[in-house]
Amino acid sequence: APLHFETLLGIIFCIFFLYSPSQDCGADCAKFQKSELEYKFNKRALERPYTSKHSWGKTYGEHKHHLEFSHDQYRELQKYAEEVGIFFTASGMDEMAVDFLHELNVPFFKVGSGDTNNFPYLEKTAKKGRPMVVSSGMQSMETMRRVYKTVKEHNQNFAILQCTSAYPLEPEDVNLRVITEYQKEFPDIPIGYSGHESGISISVAAVALGAKVIERHVTLDKTWKGSDHAASLVPSELSELVRSIRLVERALGSSIKQMLPCEKPCHDKLGKSVVAKVNIPKGTTLTLDMLTVKVAEPMGIVAQDLSKLVGKKVLEDVEEDEGLMPEVVDSYGKKAKC
Repeated sequence: APLHFETLLGIIFCIFFLYSPSQDCGADCAKFQKSELEYKFNKRALERPYTSKHSWGKTYGEHKHHLEFSHDQYRELQKYAEEVGIFFTASGMDEMAVDFLHELNVPFFKVGSGDTNNFPYLEKTAKKGRPMVVSSGMQSMETMRRVYKTVKEHNQNFAILQCTSAYPLEPEDVNLRVITEYQKEFPDIPIGYSGHESGISISVAAVALGAKVIERHVTLDKTWKGSDHAASLVPSELSELVRSIRLVERALGSSIKQMLPCEKPCHDKLGKSVVAKVNIPKGTTLTLDMLTVKVAEPMGIVAQDLSKLVGKKVLEDVEEDEGLMPEVVDSYGKKAKC
């Protein structure tokens, strides 16, 4: 059965290379890109001369055919992923590729930015019922609203990733604040980040902003032939990224602000409470000028209750510089919690 998206939150994607260090680094999933080239490109696009330093053929079609894994190779990769204990999937770069990935029973579909405004593709993919992760490079907010509505009509289980389609990506073009806008626009789905920048800092910052899915390219050598290698992480960087993300996840903690058990030693040692500024005879009605706040032994009425004491009577004599204890103030009640 397809994996529910909630179990995929926090995934780190490895792209292009599936190797045991990716699992050792703590990644949750290895993701490739699958194309059925004659369905993704028209004939003239495949016949276009390709003279880039990254080319593996005289034409763009020869170049892409050289790089494209066969169906059998994908099955072999999937088997290896199972052996090393990591999820395996791919971006279906055309509708026929999505059909093949569906046959492979991948745990979720990734929609690359190039297909995010391809609404027939989105509808067909959503109808297959698997979780979806949709990148948003090259799109406007208006388009992403339409993407959300289109997918949501057929599939409740999907995420949207902030993405800028540039390789490598400069920091000023990342626009992490879009994550916050997506969270406002689409509050009922997870929002993530697909990064093509150098290093790990920006991806960690995305998690601090609430990104639930992080996608990064991974390579074994940034100098290898191919335009994406320079925008990729090497295994040591992937390991540090995962470690840093897990640390930030722990640090995000709870939104409830309260004194924590770990703070009690500091509170007991340095927490301030109300102290008599002058001698206060029994029966005196307290005024603010009689009181001050200090670190006191023993700790008395908590500092934040200072103003609550005004107008109340003391039931015993209180010496100058002595802490005011709850039981000596009429109608104060039990000691308040910090």
